[in-house]
Amino acid sequence: MKIRFSALILFCLSSFAHAADWPRTITDSHGTHTFEQAPQRIVSTSVTLTGSLLAIDAPVIASGATTPGNRMGDAQGFLRQWGDVAKERNVQRLYIGEASAEAVAAQMPDLILISATGGDSALALYEQLSAIAPTLVINYDDKSWQQLLTQLGGITGHEKQAAGRIASFDKHLSEAKMHMALPPQPVTALVYTPASHSANLWTSESAQGKLLQQLGFTLSTLPVTIQASKSMGKRHDIVQLGGENLAAGLNGESLFLFASDDKDATALENNPLLSHLPAVQHKQVYALGTETFRLDYYSATQILERMSKLFASK
Repeated sequence: MKIRFSALILFCLSSFAHAADWPRTITDSHGTHTFEQAPQRIVSTSVTLTGSLLAIDAPVIASGATTPGNRMGDAQGFLRQWGDVAKERNVQRLYIGEASAEAVAAQMPDLILISATGGDSALALYEQLSAIAPTLVINYDDKSWQQLLTQLGGITGHEKQAAGRIASFDKHLSEAKMHMALPPQPVTALVYTPASHSANLWTSESAQGKLLQQLGFTLSTLPVTIQASKSMGKRHDIVQLGGENLAAGLNGESLFLFASDDKDATALENNPLLSHLPAVQHKQVYALGTETFRLDYYSATQILERMSKLFASK
């Protein structure tokens, strides 16, 4: 019988959530792992996980990367919201795009982290990587960035740092909400691709959707007539929309474009197939920045700052 990894990991973490002692036993979808001491050389094969590890001061020494210099990545191929932090801490780039077990082995890690889903998943190399060092599979597509931070804090022994980051953000969030006037509801959160006239819709299970709900937004729901498929058939955070389903799926009174700049928002507004949408007609289309494709402490903070400016109460 298979049990969801997120449930397993949370169960295991609950036994030592407030403890500083080792060894610790952690169970993931591939079995049980016992760590005699806190990891000192963590390799993250997932560029999504790396930002959260940096936020809690975990000893991540190397990370997978995206294409250098693209809209989301810096010159190293690290995500822009935490690229400077990675440079300061001398985090090494493992590879660009496709995972390499040889590159991971060269770092001599004592813990390897793999994302369960997404374009940055090295799950296909699990057997090779687990022969190098203890390897854990982490789901990030069904939880908020705060839940992911808490999970990684428990794995690395950095619970206090995780709790501190979350508390700091929550304080900032509460203060920001007091001075915000929200736009028309409900809202649709998406990543829009002008070239293909398609979009990935963030669901209520996504980190992006959960953040918007924390801010007080209500997420729109897809019409039952749309036969949309979840990305890769496995992910819980994204629904793909294209063709005739695109306009019907963007049914929020306001549209929030993640991983987007003002040019993307303008492209959506100028798409003749979307000109009838209420959000377009009423100029309620908002670009949240190119660094917001993957949510972690750093990008969530940037979103909060942008929302505070966009919707400052008068």
